[in-house]
Amino acid sequence: MEITNRNLNRFLFLKLPAAWWSGVRVTKITSETCNANVTHKWINQNPFKSMYFAVQAMAAELTTGALVMWHIKKSGHKISMLVAQNKSSFTKKATGKIRFTCIDGHKVKEGIAKAINSNEGQTFWLKSVGLNKDNITVSTFEFEWTIKVKK
Repeated sequence: MEITNRNLNRFLFLKLPAAWWSGVRVTKITSETCNANVTHKWINQNPFKSMYFAVQAMAAELTTGALVMWHIKKSGHKISMLVAQNKSSFTKKATGKIRFTCIDGHKVKEGIAKAINSNEGQTFWLKSVGLNKDNITVSTFEFEWTIKVKK
């Protein structure tokens, strides 16, 4: 599969339906950056009338994981990927459209190069920040990804 916005959103529908039905959508992917949007709606809200934290986590993880997928595809190698840990902080109520952005593509590229050259598993942390329509941070997520070249 070529890693494009459209293909990633199709992937969500087929393989991660909870994210798709919650409204998570990839809007941009390059070698360095991935953006995903999700809009607060009845289906993804918590009892306090803001976006449920797990929906924010799905959108944030998608921005990091899509970058890992993009770089694995570009490497031409078969590489496994898995989240080992995550951290999050919430600084404002998430309402309206929230845009999650990860700009850590360079970390993924370096990690994959090390994994290929050393034939050992690698780990790296990627950060995704959620901003509301006023560009105010509502949440920040960090995911520790583990990768390993398949033999």
